[in-house]
Amino acid sequence: MTRTIRRFDAVLFDLGGVYTDSPFAAFDGIAAELGSTAEVVQEILFGEYDADGDHPWHRLERGEISLMDAREGIMAIGRAQDLEVDPIQLLSRIGSGKGTRDPLIERTRALRAEGYKTALVTNNFVEVREAWRTLLPVEELFDAVVDSSEIGVRKPDAAIYHHALELLDVAAERSIFLDDYPGNVQAAERLGMGGVVVGADVMGAIRELDALLSPGNDETP
Repeated sequence: MTRTIRRFDAVLFDLGGVYTDSPFAAFDGIAAELGSTAEVVQEILFGEYDADGDHPWHRLERGEISLMDAREGIMAIGRAQDLEVDPIQLLSRIGSGKGTRDPLIERTRALRAEGYKTALVTNNFVEVREAWRTLLPVEELFDAVVDSSEIGVRKPDAAIYHHALELLDVAAERSIFLDDYPGNVQAAERLGMGGVVVGADVMGAIRELDALLSPGNDETP
């Protein structure tokens, strides 16, 4: 007799760049205005994003300093390179994307209806904590929400993934994580989680997720 085996129990999602268009896409135009490159401006603003260190943005996302303190530190880094990089001005322009990606919202709602546990795992900061929650019907979509600024840990630190998995009471090997930043997905994969990098083609990401979720078969005598 053949029976269907579910391979995963939970799906975890990033916020910006997953449920919204990626803010990173705006850097080319901003960098050109500053007479620099997207890579240089992004590193000034965010530091080495697939690491977790003492850069002001990392400290901001861990809830250790305020946005204004982070702004001062980031502008000092930029001025050392003769670039006027004001994070508040840049953030007002890149925002968190233009609107939400409704197909992924609907797929997340369906996942819960199908019996999967879901969680949102976001690097964020205190000053926008209330604002970002207006982007999605959070309570409808997620069994757990992990905000880096609330728990003092940010992606790609393994502790933030472990925390989310503990809230869901699932094993890493039984979970999938979606993020627009490859380094964050790779960090999850190192723990044994499945991973999907979400780009501009949200339907492609959904197809990739569904391929991972596709059940296997077990031949039972």
